[in-house]
Amino acid sequence: MSLEEGSGLSAEYDALQTGIALYDPSEATVMDANERFESILGYSVDRLRTLSVDRYTANTGAFAEPDFEERLRAAAAGEPQQFKWRIKRADGTLIWVRVNLSQRTDGETVLAEMRDITDYYTASRRETLFWRILRHNLRNETSVIAGHAGTIRSTTECAEIRRSAAVIESTAVELGDIASEVKQIQRATTRSESDRSTVEASAAVEAVVTDLSEAYPEAEITVERRRQMWIRVDEAFEHALGHAVENAVVHGDDSPRVEISIGPSPNTGRVEIRIADRNPQIPEMEIEALGEFAEVTSTTHGTGVGLFVMKWCIESLGGEIEFERRDDGNVVHIYLPPEPEPSSA
Repeated sequence: MSLEEGSGLSAEYDALQTGIALYDPSEATVMDANERFESILGYSVDRLRTLSVDRYTANTGAFAEPDFEERLRAAAAGEPQQFKWRIKRADGTLIWVRVNLSQRTDGETVLAEMRDITDYYTASRRETLFWRILRHNLRNETSVIAGHAGTIRSTTECAEIRRSAAVIESTAVELGDIASEVKQIQRATTRSESDRSTVEASAAVEAVVTDLSEAYPEAEITVERRRQMWIRVDEAFEHALGHAVENAVVHGDDSPRVEISIGPSPNTGRVEIRIADRNPQIPEMEIEALGEFAEVTSTTHGTGVGLFVMKWCIESLGGEIEFERRDDGNVVHIYLPPEPEPSSA
C-alpha cells in the first residue's frame, strides 16, 4: 500500500514528543515519520526513505543492521519488540534511544516509537559506577583502616593513642556498614516484579522475627495478627522489616520488648505493619532528613543511612513507611498494597 493510499502517518503525530515512524519490514526502510523522529535522527523524512538502517546505526555498538531487520520481521509477525539502540545522527553525534516496534493494523507496516534516553542512560551508567565504588572500594579501604587501627590499639602502651585508635577503628567500621546499606538500596531499586511473591503478611513477618529472635534471645518480640491479609514482597521487605525490628532491639535496655501488629490501615485499607518499642525517641532530624525535598546539611544529615534504606526498600514495593515519635517510645508504620489471596489451585 502506498502512502498516497492512506497508509502514512496523520498530521496529529507531529504534535507528539515521541518519535514515530512507519517501516517497511521487507526492506527495513522508513516509509513515513513524524517531526520528532526527524529531529532525533537529524534527517528529513524524504532523506530517511533513501537510507539503510546501517547509515544511522553507531558502528561502535553491538546492535547492527541485521539485528534491527530481524526485530522488524518479528514485529511484523505480531511479536512486539523493545530494545535500546545507539544511533548516529546526521551530524555524527552518537545518542542512545529506546525503540518499541509493533505490528500496524494494515498488516503491511511496522510502527516504530523512538525516545531519546541519552541523558537517562548516561546517568544510569554513572550511578552504576557510583554504586560499585561504594560497594567495593569504600568497603575494602575501610576494612584496611579498621585493621590497622586495631593493631595500633592492641600494641600501644599509650592510653591516649589507644583511645584515638579505637575511634578510628569504630568510625571505619561504621563507614563500611554504610557501604553495605547503600548496596541494599541499589538491590531494592533494581529488582524486577519476577523476584516477588505473594505471601500472607503475618507469615512474612514471623519469618523475619524468627531469625531475629535467635540472634537476640534476650529480646521479647511479639506478633499480633489482627486480620489475615496478603502482600507481594521480595528481599527488600525482609531487609526493611528486619532493620526496623533490630533497631528496636539494639536501642532498648537489657530486656528489650518489641510489639508488632498486622492488619488493615483504618484510613486506606492498606496492609499496616506496626512496630512499637519503648526506647528513647528517634532523633527528629533523622526523620526530617527523610523528606523528599529536605535539604541535607552537616547538621541535619543524621547518623547513617539505615532509615533511608528502610524507606526506599518499602517504596520499591509500592508502599510507604512512617516514623512516629511518642512519649513512651517509637512506632514504625509500614504500609503495603493488599493483594488478593493466591488461588490454591
